[in-house]
Amino acid sequence: MKILEAYKLGRKQYVSPRIYQELKANKVNIDLNKVAKMMRDNGIYATNSIKFKKAKIARNTRGFALNILNRDFNSSKPNKKWVSDTTFIYTKQGWLHLAVIIDLYSRKVTGWSMSKYNNAALVTKALKMATQAKDNQQRVLLHPDQGSTYRADTYLGCFKDNKIDQSMSRKGECHDNAVAERFFSTLKNELVYQTSYLTREEAQSSIFEYIEVFYNKIRRHSFLEYESPLNYESAYYDKI
Repeated sequence: MKILEAYKLGRKQYVSPRIYQELKANKVNIDLNKVAKMMRDNGIYATNSIKFKKAKIARNTRGFALNILNRDFNSSKPNKKWVSDTTFIYTKQGWLHLAVIIDLYSRKVTGWSMSKYNNAALVTKALKMATQAKDNQQRVLLHPDQGSTYRADTYLGCFKDNKIDQSMSRKGECHDNAVAERFFSTLKNELVYQTSYLTREEAQSSIFEYIEVFYNKIRRHSFLEYESPLNYESAYYDKI
């Protein structure tokens, strides 16, 4: 059954609108209501209903940047606005910390890093990866939360040479960084909470595959008119 094939392609996380868009892209003639009914009748449901707690990062009271982004999560082109955040993933070996940078145009994870330690090196590595994906002369606004790692000298030292402007969430306002929060919710609901990791290495391999193979290249995003981040970004460059 084509619906089941699309469901498996979406790693059992797609609800009916995403299944419908996948079928439509493959020229299957069916309407959304029928997709929803067939999924219900056959007991096909997304398995992404578990909540998670966000990582808490130690911070002091000095050196915060203004909230320039101001919850404007739309962007007219790639590499104009980025958001960043850090979370943790449990393994039986101990916590694995994950830092990501997300492009607000395509919702693509353009930079990421994983480590045993939640420190400046973690977020700096993710930032350096993101800068490799943009023209060095293009100015970009980067918005994280108020974590102390985001104010470390090694991290901020990357800003000038890469034409990065800084914005920060206000204290206690998780909605100021809603896109990054939503990505972590998606990652944990669709992958982490469905898996039991024995080691950090095992978790790293799993998360790498989710981000680089599935999320960026395949997963249909409702914000992107049900295109994947990579396809949505490619369409922009095809027009210029």
